[in-house]
Amino acid sequence: MTLDPAEVGVPQDAIDRLAELKPDRSGRIFTSDLTVNEFLLVKQAGFTPLGLVLGTSVYHCGFQFSRWAQNAELDVLSQAMYHARELAMTRMQAEAAVLGADGIVAVRLEVDFKEWGSDTAEFLAVGTAVKADHGKHWKPKTGRPFTSALSGQDFWTLLQAGYAPLGMVMGVCVYHVAHRTFANMLATVGRNAELPQYTQALYEARELAMARMQHEAEQLDAEGIVGVDLNQRNHSWGSHTTEFFAIGTAVRPLRDEHTIAVPQLVLGLD
Repeated sequence: MTLDPAEVGVPQDAIDRLAELKPDRSGRIFTSDLTVNEFLLVKQAGFTPLGLVLGTSVYHCGFQFSRWAQNAELDVLSQAMYHARELAMTRMQAEAAVLGADGIVAVRLEVDFKEWGSDTAEFLAVGTAVKADHGKHWKPKTGRPFTSALSGQDFWTLLQAGYAPLGMVMGVCVYHVAHRTFANMLATVGRNAELPQYTQALYEARELAMARMQHEAEQLDAEGIVGVDLNQRNHSWGSHTTEFFAIGTAVRPLRDEHTIAVPQLVLGLD
């Protein structure tokens, strides 16, 4: 499926900037936020960096009531956090498609709640668009450039071992953790005791985020997910409403047999 940059919200200024980065343009340069080591390893892996690509979405998150003493997912907020990230990711991929890229490496996703209001946040996706040197097919079945949160070093290692990235997959769950009743607090004063209501809330919220990430990988026909990062962020909602966010890179095998590089001893001089 092709991506029309204008249709997905990429501004004209970005399209003009990307036109100067196209590989067929005389005197073009590339831009990248890769470190020197990452850049050299990506080149050695057979990919040429084309340019820094990004997608952004400033999003107003809605409001949802929750019962004071009940654990529950806040699906309105979950959907908001998921949709905003998808908009940013899609625009980043559209920019990469303009450059004719096969994929985007070292992607980072950031969320920044603005001073305009506690319910307004910018969702930003940034990475380096790359193109395979030998014309091999690298795009997943969606037809869009692949995305990978792996560093340049990890990207090189993954390819050397016989695997390829399919795309970044994620799962989101915004959850309200019930408040403890006064009687419950009195029952635990001065003694060690598990708080089952809190335990179950955090357990269930993480499971929902993980299951959604896994479902995305299954939709891509992935063999597995590497580099998974599972974190919890309260953002601006208060101590009893929190977001669980799971993200990783779905991968597929390039061949039946895999060659695992033998670790080498490195002696630092400092």
